[in-house]
Amino acid sequence: MPTAVGGMPDTSSMAYDEELANRLRETVQGAQGLTEKRMFGGLAFLINGNMAVSASSKGGLLLRVDPAETDALITEPHAERFRMRGREMDGWLRIDAQAIDTDDEFERWVSRGVTYAQSLPPK
Repeated sequence: MPTAVGGMPDTSSMAYDEELANRLRETVQGAQGLTEKRMFGGLAFLINGNMAVSASSKGGLLLRVDPAETDALITEPHAERFRMRGREMDGWLRIDAQAIDTDDEFERWVSRGVTYAQSLPPK
C-alpha cells in the first residue's frame, strides 16, 4: 500500500540508499498525486499511481521514461536500459550514481521521470 509522501514510512528493512530516497523525496515533494511505494527492491515515487523514479536497490536511480526516447537516452553516460529477468525494457532506465552526483544532473533525470509519469493516465 503506498504511503503519502511527508509521512515517515518504515524503511528499516529496505536495501536502498536512504540518503538518495530522502534526496528524491525533497525533489518531488509537492507534485500532485505523489505517493511512495516499495518496488523492485527500492523505494519508488509514483504520480497518480504511475512510477516516475525510484531509489534503486542496486544504487542510483530506476527511472520511467517515454519508451520512444529510450534509445537516445541510453547514449548518455551512466544510463542503460533496465533489465528485468534478463530482458531489457524500453521506457525504463537505470541511472548509475555517478550520473547524479551534481544537483543539476540529479534534478534533470528526476524531472524527466516525473514529467513522463504526469503524462500518463491515472491508475
